[in-house]
Amino acid sequence: MPPSSPPNGQDWLAAAGPALADAAAAPALLRLQDFTVSVRGEVPIVRGVGLSVARGEALGIVGESGCGKSITWLAALRLLGQGMTTAGQVLLDGRDVAQLSERELARVRGGRIALIFQDPSSALNPVQRIGTQLAEVLRLHRGLTGDAARREALRLLDRVGIPDGPRRLRQYPHEFSGGMNQRVMIALALAGEPDLLVADEPTTALDATIQAQILDLIRDIRREAGMALVLISHDIGVVGDLCDRVAVMYAGRIVETAPTRDLLTRPRHPYTQGLLAALPTLEGPRRRLQPIAGTVPAPAAIPPGCAFAPRCPVAVARCGGEVPELVFAGQDRRAACLRLGELPSRHADDAAPAAAPSGREQVPA
Repeated sequence: MPPSSPPNGQDWLAAAGPALADAAAAPALLRLQDFTVSVRGEVPIVRGVGLSVARGEALGIVGESGCGKSITWLAALRLLGQGMTTAGQVLLDGRDVAQLSERELARVRGGRIALIFQDPSSALNPVQRIGTQLAEVLRLHRGLTGDAARREALRLLDRVGIPDGPRRLRQYPHEFSGGMNQRVMIALALAGEPDLLVADEPTTALDATIQAQILDLIRDIRREAGMALVLISHDIGVVGDLCDRVAVMYAGRIVETAPTRDLLTRPRHPYTQGLLAALPTLEGPRRRLQPIAGTVPAPAAIPPGCAFAPRCPVAVARCGGEVPELVFAGQDRRAACLRLGELPSRHADDAAPAAAPSGREQVPA
């Protein structure tokens, strides 16, 4: 595997450098407070999320498909349309995004916060040339037009690794490969010189080599520009390679948050332990991978108490009747588990617990 490849299995331990200062140690650029998203105010999809991102920090959001990762950030930027209802606060430099006018919000999207979507082919306008789309962003957010906009568009294409810029500006998205379209999306995101880049599964559907190149590009650009990053992914190895801090989501809630190295080596929540136990390793003795039984419940069928209890190998009776709060679980880390004080911190290399301890009643699935 080439050095730039995304980490596999336990290899992210070497890739994840020392965590930067926790967001609490610096003024938050963006803060979500008790943020809730529901369908027409009835079915909650995201439930009471509290997160913060400091300037220059890289925050990873991980979890299985259906946990609410993407919905949280799309709703925070008011991109979900009229059918979705939000509650709580989204504070950008202390100002509630929900209170912004449409004109003010348009300046925030792309200018202060940029978003890279999962599928660049559907995010790009298929009937407009790449140059036209770049010029529009440069005009809206930086006031550039004419030759100045063209020069900046060529510079952006060169920065994201797209050669032959003058010809590429005249082309349409269907004339680019998937990896090239993702590079165009990154160029569009950078055009507004944002403070925060939200990357929503930026390497979905790309092969391993292109995936590694895109991740290296995001890392280099973030380092050069000093901007904050929120990386949404179901791949905990990718998040471990790029992020300073990780938040784990399950069924619309944050169940654990910690500096990257701490979470990868000493996960506290049984769900995080299960995610890591399902990863293959290239080093050490071979061991059978342990998948997490069951699936993420639908938003309309969230079980009472802890949503993870029906799938949790260490759940007891009270887990089915009491919702755990996100509480202190160590330096700069939080976890939402009723048995947090009873269960020992487990190393990521250890096998995941297979059953509830004797004398404890396990919650049925």
